[in-house]
Amino acid sequence: MRKFLLFLVCLVVAITGLALYNHYDVQARGNGSGFDPGVPVLRTPDTRFAALTDFPFEPHYVEIRDPELGALRVHYLDEGPTDGHTVVLLHGQATWSYSFRDMIPLLTAAGYRVIAPDLVGFGRSDKPADWQAHTYQRHVDWLAATLDALSIRGASGFLFDWGGYFGLPVVVDRPEFFDRLLLVTTTLPRANSVTGAVWVAGWRRYTLKPEVFPISRMVSDMTGRELDADTLIGLDAPYPDESYKGGPRRLPMLIPATPLNPAHRLNSRVWKALRNWHKPTLTLISEQLASQGFDPTVFHEQIPGTQGQPHEIYPNRGFFLIEDNPEELAAKTIEFIEQS
Repeated sequence: MRKFLLFLVCLVVAITGLALYNHYDVQARGNGSGFDPGVPVLRTPDTRFAALTDFPFEPHYVEIRDPELGALRVHYLDEGPTDGHTVVLLHGQATWSYSFRDMIPLLTAAGYRVIAPDLVGFGRSDKPADWQAHTYQRHVDWLAATLDALSIRGASGFLFDWGGYFGLPVVVDRPEFFDRLLLVTTTLPRANSVTGAVWVAGWRRYTLKPEVFPISRMVSDMTGRELDADTLIGLDAPYPDESYKGGPRRLPMLIPATPLNPAHRLNSRVWKALRNWHKPTLTLISEQLASQGFDPTVFHEQIPGTQGQPHEIYPNRGFFLIEDNPEELAAKTIEFIEQS
């Protein structure tokens, strides 16, 4: 009887804890100071980008529509010969197309056309003033609409971090967009790990706790080399104040840590669909991250297109490979395209 009572108490505690955590997994978080419901979309002033001496690319814009927010202006880079094979570079958390500044000239010199959009809420793209506008499904829809508006077909997709989180659902539903994929420091979160849920909880608190979210410092802390002053300025440029940081602030809340998170069902479906992805797929990741929740063999076991590909694990690199390792990543991308 004592063992049964102990079991019952443990079960009640576990269920209560899970219920509280599930609530945390789906509950809303604030909009930051200065939120004005009368201004649904923020647009970073062009003057914020005027001082970027290491970013000589002309801005381009395409308009997509959101059922609630209306028209959204999405920024993208378009470099290289227009008749060259298209390489689409998708960035992740706290970064924007700026982080591809060293890769782009190498890719265009090899004869490729490079398209690098900024996710909604990042870079020079429009930023929903209501942070709750950022949902997993909405970002997937925004990305699909952007690629459609840019007439992307048969491209090579370089999916970094959240570029993969949002890109893979697009890939399985719109396979005509890409003929090959490079999955770079990314995963497909499916709420299938207790340790993963604990990590998500810690990451959310790291992101939401500070009064001023340190965009450039976070990137700098997660690279294997020290970033120079120009790079820090470039990373911070899209965000005049905290009200513009809804994207970086909200993304951690979108990760499905428990099955109650709306993205759990979406990503579970996508994960199953990837069993049918036979197009060439390459994984690139740092050695550190490969052993810390981003094990690339998970993709190798699930995606047929990864078989026989020259996957790479880079030693002495951090999370942000696109800042740590741009020249090597560009060379690997070119090699992969030519061989596949």
